[in-house]
Amino acid sequence: MGLDIRIPLGLVFLLIGGIMGVFGLFTQSDTALYQKSLGMDINLVWGGIMFAVGAILFFFGKRHKAPATPTAPADPEARPRH
Repeated sequence: MGLDIRIPLGLVFLLIGGIMGVFGLFTQSDTALYQKSLGMDINLVWGGIMFAVGAILFFFGKRHKAPATPTAPADPEARPRH
């Protein structure tokens, strides 16, 4: 079976990390929003981390090659006899 969990998880992390990163970029100048986090833009930082993890998962999921499945030969005479 060719199911690799890294591909969908990588896409989820890419999507959520990208949304958080863009939100962090647009709200970077809003000091009242980041007062509780000691002035640090948490959305931008964690969005970037999640995006990087998603890119790594997706890259290694795509790079992994599934083992080839054997196919039946077209010529019935070419099949080995047991």
